[in-house]
Amino acid sequence: MSQLSQKHLLGIKNINRKDIDLIFETAKNFKEVINRPIKKVPSLRDVTIANVFFENSTRTKLSFELAEKRLSADVINFSSSGSSVKKGETLLDTVNNILAMKVDMVVMRHGSPGAPHFLSKHIKANIVNAGDGTHEHPTQALLDTFSIHQKYGSLEGLKVAIIGDILHSRVAISNIYALQKLGAEVMVCGPNTLLPKFISSLGVKVELDVRKALEWCDVANVLRIQLERQHIKYFPSLREYSLYYGIDKKMLDSLNKEITILHPGPINRGVELNSDVADSDHSIILEQVENGVAVRMAVLYLLAGVS
Repeated sequence: MSQLSQKHLLGIKNINRKDIDLIFETAKNFKEVINRPIKKVPSLRDVTIANVFFENSTRTKLSFELAEKRLSADVINFSSSGSSVKKGETLLDTVNNILAMKVDMVVMRHGSPGAPHFLSKHIKANIVNAGDGTHEHPTQALLDTFSIHQKYGSLEGLKVAIIGDILHSRVAISNIYALQKLGAEVMVCGPNTLLPKFISSLGVKVELDVRKALEWCDVANVLRIQLERQHIKYFPSLREYSLYYGIDKKMLDSLNKEITILHPGPINRGVELNSDVADSDHSIILEQVENGVAVRMAVLYLLAGVS
């Protein structure tokens, strides 16, 4: 069985091009599996996986759970909202209690950047980072880049613009690392107040005008405004944001080329994307959802072979 170079998937920064290629190749095979009448394989029949989510999640949690069940793993779901965390139990104690139930792998989302990295130094189980604060979201970046790869055959030399709330986005950082490792050129675009000060040090182009970004790129990955992470006002109103950074079909039709639209979801329709774009032929948003299950199956399967 082919293996990843790492025991854990903590972030895209930690893995190499060979790892990404292996995940893509494995995901391609699993995509065929989940499109068969019988969508299950016995690959992880003897593996127990705990989904430990300290932050609310619908899409990512469902996608992981489906991936685990398609691989025939035993699944435990843990949510901090009804747990001993509310009584003051530490992260390490919580996870050690779960591991005492003989869990082999932990999929974890946590509000603190670096939480999965901290855990990886203290426990033996494989860890998959399902999002840590505003730091990284590696499986989202893998499914995004896999979706682009499926459409174009390669990312080498492709121009990809990441548009929206870069400051609060773990998706943006992981995507930048993944796209660069796969040979794409990357641009970020958004209001100045939503661009981190360090962003140009990552070797990306920076653009404040959304039209110029769309004229430059082949692919636009449009991020939602993360109001739940914004404790101060970064722009006057959602209406104003939509006016300057919202993308509609009229804007796409006025370009002299076809571009592909991605979005990690959930979409704020009428804010960053109009429905006429989200539901158009430009969009591969639903393909991203399908690819997400295949990519997460690949990650879990490959990590299970690394002790």
